[in-house]
Amino acid sequence: MAELIVTTTPTVEGRMATRYLGVVAGEAIMGANIFRDIFAGIRDIVGGRSGAYEEVMQGAREEALREMADRALAMGADAVIGVQISYAALGASDSMLMVGAVGTAVRLG
Repeated sequence: MAELIVTTTPTVEGRMATRYLGVVAGEAIMGANIFRDIFAGIRDIVGGRSGAYEEVMQGAREEALREMADRALAMGADAVIGVQISYAALGASDSMLMVGAVGTAVRLG
């Protein structure tokens, strides 16, 4: 089985979507622990990037995309097109990060 193509574009170059299988989505909610919060607060005061939060965001994004891709594969898709990724802070003091990925599962000719 070929690897699933995941793209933000509405088409796959050189390939035609022969069947639209439906919308697929994946979500991931990640918590940031208190130590990350403390160090991120220090970064906010002195400036600079917060590597701990960047790692949490990257992990959540990868998990949401993986979950979306798994659902597309279960539908028999060759690709997911038009992928959009969204982010939101949740919970008390926005201590949790939610990442959602959504796209259209298709079969390619």
